[in-house]
Amino acid sequence: MTEWFRFAVTALFLAGALSMAVISVAGVFKFKFILNRMHAAAICDSFVLLLAMIGVAVSYGFSAATLKVCLIVLLIWMASPVSGHLIARLEVTTDKHLSEECEVRE
Repeated sequence: MTEWFRFAVTALFLAGALSMAVISVAGVFKFKFILNRMHAAAICDSFVLLLAMIGVAVSYGFSAATLKVCLIVLLIWMASPVSGHLIARLEVTTDKHLSEECEVRE
């Protein structure tokens, strides 16, 4: 009974990760403005990674390998917002037609 419960929880988390990834990819292709596309991609980067990691951790059990994967996820969570912010900042400072897409304060 325990194996079936573990399988069901793993399948639930991995199905959630897959569905969020599909929604995120659809958002990346749907939006025209680069900052909206970056936001859709950032959701895939953080939330899908969390759901998939939880699903794999439940499936294999909590061990040293799970701890290593958690540390890698934390590293990605620290690096991804910084790189996304720098890319968005570059877009804001170089786009001459930014005021057509969003409100810009002077």
